[in-house]
Amino acid sequence: MHEALADSRVVDPFGIASDAVFPGIAHALDPNVMAQRFGEMPSLAPSGAAIEVQAIRVVRHKPGRRCLIEYDLLERKPGGRPQPITLIGKVRARHSPRGAYRLLSKFWHAGFDYDSPDGISVPEPIGWFADLAMWLQRKVSGRPASALLAGPGAIELMSRIAEAAHKIHEAQIPAVRAHTLADELRILREHLPKVALRSQGWQVRIERLLQACARFGGSIPEPAACGIHRDFYPDQLIVDGRQLTVVDFDLYCRGDIGVDIGNFLGHSIEQALRDTGDPGAYQALAAAMEERFFALAGNEARLSVAAYTDLTLVRHIYLSTLFEARRPLTGTLLELCEQRLKRWL
Repeated sequence: MHEALADSRVVDPFGIASDAVFPGIAHALDPNVMAQRFGEMPSLAPSGAAIEVQAIRVVRHKPGRRCLIEYDLLERKPGGRPQPITLIGKVRARHSPRGAYRLLSKFWHAGFDYDSPDGISVPEPIGWFADLAMWLQRKVSGRPASALLAGPGAIELMSRIAEAAHKIHEAQIPAVRAHTLADELRILREHLPKVALRSQGWQVRIERLLQACARFGGSIPEPAACGIHRDFYPDQLIVDGRQLTVVDFDLYCRGDIGVDIGNFLGHSIEQALRDTGDPGAYQALAAAMEERFFALAGNEARLSVAAYTDLTLVRHIYLSTLFEARRPLTGTLLELCEQRLKRWL
């Protein structure tokens, strides 16, 4: 066993050291090795500074696919006070970390840094290690927007989140991939039939729902595609006072601007169902987000936002089966989607 795994500074509840898909993962969990690696990064350690690794935590792991590691560091400058720093290392199997780092850097230098006048930012990019398939960003302080939907100031927050989405769309950061309505429908077609296996009689209902999704999608005009986040939902926005940080650009691509707002609204409806039992509990928040977004982006996106909201909810029928706590809501979500798509059934 690698000596780092017995180090009290290392917490790996998932046992990623045994996941052979990640190259050099034992080094990523070795405080001494990583202290040296971090100390060689000009963006992190100024000349003469020393880096001490105080803790390493594996906080997320999808076997064979990706993992997320937090590093608590102490920067010691000659003659200065030690400065604590927490970094997040993101590892994706069979992916070059350079591209992810460069994408985040482009946003950072396009007005998404922490000093941006509007307070809308991305995490500060720090660097990458090619041999570890890891890129690094500074950890963001604050709370996810999902924890604030029922609190005071939520309506104002929704308006600012709409501004964040619009800012991403207007940034003109090149994307190497594209996401279309056909892709969205394909994802539903691939996963929703699996839900039918859970209950007798659902197969016909789900097939009709998929047909309704295709009809609704067919009513959307061809969009003027731009860069979109494509995974824009409440957990991806970190709120710290007036600072609003958008995280996780792993799915960034070219697509319809309605995807981001619709995805956020669909997730919010599903969260309202989980939080309160009423899918309309956050309707005032949705209205505030739409009002602000359409004021910025124009009314042309209204139909695509509505469509992608419902397509996101339909996707949650399948997603609910992946989490034990959400499985009791699968039937409720199916019925809710049938009601919302009744016109297209």
